[in-house]
This record gives sequence, structure tokens and C-alpha cells, in this order.
Amino acid sequence: MGEQGSGGSKKTGKTAKKAAPSKKATPGKKAASAKKATPVKKAGPAKKAASAKKALSVKQVAPAEKVVATGKAVAVKKAAPVKKVAVKPPADESRTALVRRARRINRELAEVYPYAHPELDFDNPFQLLVATVLSAQTTDLRVNQTTPALFAKYPTPEDLAAANPEEVEEILRPCGFFRMKTKSVMGLSKALAEDFGGEVPGRLEDLVKLPGVGRKTAFVVLGNAFGRPGITVDTHFQRLVRRWRWTEESDPDKIEAAVGALFPKSEWTDLSHHVIWHGRRICHARKPACGACPIAPLCPAYGEGETDPEKASKLLKYEKGGFPGQRLKPPQAYLDAGGRPAPPLGAA
Repeated sequence: MGEQGSGGSKKTGKTAKKAAPSKKATPGKKAASAKKATPVKKAGPAKKAASAKKALSVKQVAPAEKVVATGKAVAVKKAAPVKKVAVKPPADESRTALVRRARRINRELAEVYPYAHPELDFDNPFQLLVATVLSAQTTDLRVNQTTPALFAKYPTPEDLAAANPEEVEEILRPCGFFRMKTKSVMGLSKALAEDFGGEVPGRLEDLVKLPGVGRKTAFVVLGNAFGRPGITVDTHFQRLVRRWRWTEESDPDKIEAAVGALFPKSEWTDLSHHVIWHGRRICHARKPACGACPIAPLCPAYGEGETDPEKASKLLKYEKGGFPGQRLKPPQAYLDAGGRPAPPLGAA
């Protein structure tokens, strides 16, 4: 029994020895578990960081999508900011700001119409003077279709002054108001023959003394036949400069003075061509082609006409719309730019 007790004691010792490592192993396991737990705890923030990064990337993508969407919106509605800025320009636009805007408009138009020219056919100052008088309340195209027969029969002021009024009236009938216009062109021809030796004077004060000749007609002749600067305030010019708010004046002489003060004198003749051409081709009186207008960002009246680019393009006239111009014999620069001459009177 003693041996058994002793043996039992030994077994107990072995068990104890075995148990000891078991007890030591328990902390080891706990330590291992703790070590494993530690990375898990660290992994928590890592996952949070990863989630945060994902969230951040999602947040970053969202604005990018918004930017793309905004970019598309801007591309489609490119003129929208223009409408907000231009339709309601500051009422207190300074004089300096007005001058800068006006001159920038002229520069832009000069790029659009580098071949702008007087749209009346003429070979000399006399023909230009007569054609300009005839252009009142009719188109330049109609005048150009009519004057070849007139100048072929009456090439000089003396010839026209001595003509039979009824024959002149018959030639000028297509221009409208043919009786009044016959009286004017025959009267100015007589004045040229008697007072100026059959030559068109090159001074404003002399030109305005001729029958049927006002400042507008005089400046057309001075600017385009003599190279002397002048502003041509026709119906297109009056309409556009008021639409652009260059002036509030309605009297042609006051418009001439107000607009002339915004530009150097050397630019007056070309300025007149640019404005008149734009009025005839794009900025029409009843339905402006706003969606096809190259100066829309500078125009206070943007939105008064058609703003859809596709619809606006169908409103363009003359060479801008792919149609013939107003002159039967246009300058070569116009033809080089893709312009087409007008058909003669009676052509299909």
C-alpha cells in the first residue's frame, strides 16, 4: 500500500509536473490569444481606415461626377451665363466700361466680317451717290439690279440732268417711290453739273447741299469713295447701337455723335460696315438669331431672338446662310470668303 501510496504519489507528481506546464501553457495561450486579439483590435481601425478611404474615394468620385455633369450642362447651355449677365447689365455701367465693350464688339465683328464693304455697286463717286439716294426705303440688292440700266443710258451728271423724267421714272420703278427718287437724282445731277463742274465734291458741307442728300448719304460717299471717315446711321445701325445700349438717342444726328465719341475717327467707316452687315445677316429687327451670334456675351439684348443654335442658324441671311449677297459685282475679297454675287434684275 506504501508502494501504491508512493506510486500514487509519484503519479501525482508527474501529473503535477504535467499540470505545471499546462498552467504555464494557459498564460501562453492567453498571450497568444492576446496577441491575436491585438491585431484584431488593430485590424478594426485598419478596416475603419480602409472604410474611410473607400468613403473618401466615393466622396471624391461624387464631386467628379458632378463636375462632369456640370460640364455637360455648361456645354449644352453655354449661353446661360451670358443671358444672366447680358440681359440685365449693370444700370451704372461706367463710361470706360461702355467704351471697352463697344470697341470689343467692333473687334469681334471685324473678325466675323473681314470682307465687309458697301453693298452698293459703283465704279465712281457719282454712281455711289446716286445709288445711295436710290437705296432709301428699299434694299441695296434692288438698287444694284436697277442701276446698271440707268448708268448705261446716263453715265454722267450732265446726261442724267438732261434726261427725260418719264424715261428715268420707268427705269427706277423697281426701286419704289420712283417719282420722288427721279426728282432727287436728276436734281442732284443738275447741281453737280452747274455748281461743281460735273464732279462729286469731297466735303460734307457741299454734299449735304445737294437735293436728296443728307448726312447719312454724304458719309457713305465720303467714306467709301474718298476714304474720309464717317458714320453711316441707317436703320440697321440705329437699331443695333440702341440694342447694344451704346446710346439711348433716337435722332440719327445724335446717334452719330454719341457713337462717334466711343471710337477713334479712323474706325468710323469700317465700324459702319460691321454694324450694318451684322444687322442684315444675324441681328435682324424682328427675330434676331441670338443662338448664332458671335457677340452674344457682350449683348444686353441677348435672348430677344432665337437662342437655340440650330434654329438660329436657319435665320441667317446672305453668305452666312449660304445665300447670294446684294452686289452683282462684289469685291474679290468677298468672293474669296465664300460670298456669291446677287442675280441681275429679272433673273430666276
